[in-house]
Amino acid sequence: MTEDYAEENLMARTEAYLNEVVAQSLEKSIEVLHGCGNLVPVAEELKIVSKCVDAIASKACREQMASSLSRLDYSSSGRLQSKNCQQHCSGGDWWIEDLSVLGIEMYQKVILAMKSRGVRHESIGTSLMHYAEQALKGLAKKWDASARTKLPNPAAALEQHEQRIVVETIVSLLPTEKNAIPIVFLFGLLRTAVMLDTTVACRLDMEKRIGRQLECACLDDLLIPSFSHSGDTLFDVDAVHRILGNFLQQDENQDAVDSNLGGYESDGLADSPSQAAIIKVAKLLDNYLAEIAPDANLKLLKFIAIAELMPEYGRPVDDGLYRAIDIYLKAHPGLTDMERRKLCKLIDCQKLSQEACAHAAQNDRLPVQLVVQVLYFEQLRLRNALAGTYTDPGETTMAYASQRISSGAPSAAMSPRDNYASLRRENRELKLEIARMRMRLNDLEKEQVSMKRGMEKSRTSSKFLCSLSKKFGKLNFFHISPKSNDKKSQSSDAKIPRRRRHSIS
Repeated sequence: MTEDYAEENLMARTEAYLNEVVAQSLEKSIEVLHGCGNLVPVAEELKIVSKCVDAIASKACREQMASSLSRLDYSSSGRLQSKNCQQHCSGGDWWIEDLSVLGIEMYQKVILAMKSRGVRHESIGTSLMHYAEQALKGLAKKWDASARTKLPNPAAALEQHEQRIVVETIVSLLPTEKNAIPIVFLFGLLRTAVMLDTTVACRLDMEKRIGRQLECACLDDLLIPSFSHSGDTLFDVDAVHRILGNFLQQDENQDAVDSNLGGYESDGLADSPSQAAIIKVAKLLDNYLAEIAPDANLKLLKFIAIAELMPEYGRPVDDGLYRAIDIYLKAHPGLTDMERRKLCKLIDCQKLSQEACAHAAQNDRLPVQLVVQVLYFEQLRLRNALAGTYTDPGETTMAYASQRISSGAPSAAMSPRDNYASLRRENRELKLEIARMRMRLNDLEKEQVSMKRGMEKSRTSSKFLCSLSKKFGKLNFFHISPKSNDKKSQSSDAKIPRRRRHSIS
């Protein structure tokens, strides 16, 4: 087989075939690599696997560069412009479907080689999603959701073990760039990881990746079924709690980085969630709480832990939180008064809208203290509206915060890091108060319009009654003139004899 016996023997011909035929074609490289799956030790010793992997990675990189150059065009001014840049998986990414025939070990080697060659992370993410869909096809049908137990068939157990390895490998190969993978696929992969009982590190990695782009999620994504045998809750509440913690941890890390830079914002500010993203996640959280509140097995401490996880500046309005708490109180009538008071402490009466306040004032499930607070703030709002001036109860805190910022008193007592962190918090409080005042102003404008309409209606009704009374006074039902009435009255007065006093004598 070697050249010691004769020239152009089997080994030399095989080497020439691999270099001149297989390495020059991506399809043939994938085909040979797929055939090496059952000959892994021998194929690796002969370096057939490494040659095929390098050929696939280099070919994919060249195809991608060629497709990128074909999408570039020069304008009349000589500047380079791109066209059809949104079609990432077209042109040079036709190899994505071909890689799905490989085993997970060979596929992992190819993806790692592509990453080292500089293939786009969007293309790698698309390839991972396509491979996962093909490898995990039909997994939900093999899971008995009613009994929440795995099928006792040994062949099915072996298949689930292979699928568990596939999930863990795909999670380790996911790109680290944000938004490289759609969040819908990440949630689906997390459900599969929980279903197959993968390692804790694998699931924590998935939750961390989801937390980085949680603002793109919807309510159905958060409803992760609980596949535990204990049957504690219907949905996996602990996983959602950890995902929210990872989302908020980005903001805390950014505060620490900015404070270390001496007050200057870092370039990684785009990785931290913005104010709009935090408010969006807060609304999503309130809807999630309302969805899981009817679960009879949901403990009060878990509900409170998730509800109070969101900071105050994330909720300009507490209507969604009030709705979720009301549903929980309705589904858990056995709560004690102390537990109901502890739960309702999460609600800020000043953040409730007029409709929510009207509902809370007549809600028998709420503690008396909360109802009294709602009535007090409603009376204060109505009194200020009738007086023509409105002073939000939060204005005092906003004025105090602005006074602290303008005076610069805390900067002398705190370090620059703590001072910058406090200024960021106060800035958020000011934004929250401004948003709250805008909502209050809209409510007052609606009340003013309704009061004007009521006053116009009352004026028109009073004018109508006055005119009607004047018309009735002018009517003369007996056709008697007023002059004749005066003459008759005078003649009658004249005819009446005057009484005289006669003496007895």
